[in-house]
Amino acid sequence: MAKQITFASLAHATKKKVTRREKFLAVMEAVVPWSRLLALIEPHYPKMGSKGGRPVMPLAVMLRIYCLQQWCAVSDPMAEESLYDSDAMRRFAGLELGDDRIPDETTILNFRHLLERHALPEAIFAEVNAHLAENGIALRSGTLVDATIIDAPSSTKNKAGTRDPEMTSTKKGNDWYFGMKAHVGVDADSGIVHSLETSTAKVHDSRVWDELLHGEETSVWADKAYVNAEREEAFTGPDKFWGVMRKAPKGDDLHPIDEQINHLIAKVRSKVEHPFRVLKRQFGYIKTRYRGLAKNRAQLFSLFALGNLYLVRRRLMA
Repeated sequence: MAKQITFASLAHATKKKVTRREKFLAVMEAVVPWSRLLALIEPHYPKMGSKGGRPVMPLAVMLRIYCLQQWCAVSDPMAEESLYDSDAMRRFAGLELGDDRIPDETTILNFRHLLERHALPEAIFAEVNAHLAENGIALRSGTLVDATIIDAPSSTKNKAGTRDPEMTSTKKGNDWYFGMKAHVGVDADSGIVHSLETSTAKVHDSRVWDELLHGEETSVWADKAYVNAEREEAFTGPDKFWGVMRKAPKGDDLHPIDEQINHLIAKVRSKVEHPFRVLKRQFGYIKTRYRGLAKNRAQLFSLFALGNLYLVRRRLMA
């Protein structure tokens, strides 16, 4: 969203170093299908402000600020602060300090609520994947299935004086976690997330399965948590492979052949960790931001949609 440079941005334009954030935003500027997403949201976006109130912010500006929130892991108040502090973020949003009105935290909050109210994060996720398919990044024969725990704040120092009642605890190894889970189905070829489901943390990974398959798989890949004799039998066939890691019978060691099979499966299914790495390391999403599953579920759809674009950015820009 290029605008004519004002005196306020002249010093920025003449600086010698391009920061990592500016490089990242330039890449995402090129790979996000802005026109498609704007067309998706536009029917639900108000055309004018309330009677006697300020005019609405341009939809393109609000969508870009919403994306900045996902990439930079900032809350609604911090998004407003960042637009004043960061020239890179302000320019990406198409705003000029001194010339344009900077949206306040309430405006940013209301836009997020509008997306949640109309289930638009799920629609954005589907639209992004459709865009990738049209660019030759389509689903192939295999699906990698996995889940990750998203920590939630366990503090009771809040207005309600309680932890989030929709989050639960689960044990992984010797450690306990409090929060929710994101269950994903990932294309074995491209590594993009094609299916997403969420649950509270105590739900066992294996209970979410059918929702993560697109139905045309010739192979499925998962860890030992998904071992299930009935599912394995239903998936057998001349052109199908059950790539779920073998589990040793109780009291016995794993057979050496099964150990070799597990080693091969692990090499294939390692790609399922890439979307999680993008969310938690690249985007800084390490804790739930909101109370309740619904709001956090909506954010996860947006995060994985943008994460898919980031994962295949080089192919999209080639």
